[in-house]
Amino acid sequence: MYRAILPEGQIQCERYEHTENGVELYDEDDEFVAFVPYANLHALEDFHPEEERSIM
Repeated sequence: MYRAILPEGQIQCERYEHTENGVELYDEDDEFVAFVPYANLHALEDFHPEEERSIM
């Protein structure tokens, strides 16, 4: 699973594809989720929700 970090928040996806102007994000059913222009993309990282730890 991947996480696209944007100025407004984040979008989780199963896979992504680079295009000329940005990245296309797809879910686990291979359905299109979002297009993120490179100008708005702060980071694209490998993400494992089961490894996320909450801070108490």
